[in-house]
Amino acid sequence: MTSNNFREKVIVAGFGGQGIMLAGKLLAQMAMKAGKEVTYMPAYGAEVRGGTANCAVIIADEPIASPLVGSCDSLIAINKASLTKFAPRIKPNGLLIMNSSLIDRQPVLDETINIVAVPASELAVELGNLKAANMVAVGAYLGKKGIFGPVDAANCLADVLAKRYHKTLPVNTEALRRGAEFVRK
Repeated sequence: MTSNNFREKVIVAGFGGQGIMLAGKLLAQMAMKAGKEVTYMPAYGAEVRGGTANCAVIIADEPIASPLVGSCDSLIAINKASLTKFAPRIKPNGLLIMNSSLIDRQPVLDETINIVAVPASELAVELGNLKAANMVAVGAYLGKKGIFGPVDAANCLADVLAKRYHKTLPVNTEALRRGAEFVRK
């Protein structure tokens, strides 16, 4: 990220309880630690747990005028409803990371969009914690984009996880690594 014009708009989406906000906060925290300009904007459905949840993160070298994300460079979709809702907003030449454990079809999108199907839920279950699917997906995003690495993310986890969840740091760290490793294969 040496370019002076770097700007990445990311939407992370799923349903409440999948750690969507945590994933967005982690991306924002990594960017802040790297000295980037950052915005983080969460949005919850009325139901919260089980309802819709998404957040928008903008990472840039220059000041960011608005936290609103109309179209995005990258989408991390953890469930089918989120894919349906947000995939049309991916810019040409963008990136889609989708949880193929919960999304059973490839979306029809602009042919320039890089679609990466990651069995995030399955990989998280292999690690012993289904709730780590969000970190598998973030790891896959990081592995594909190369903006930051899974080690950078792991170093920020304690900053964004509530202290009562620090016992999950090892599994979340491994989930980040597994996601990045999956996309490198």
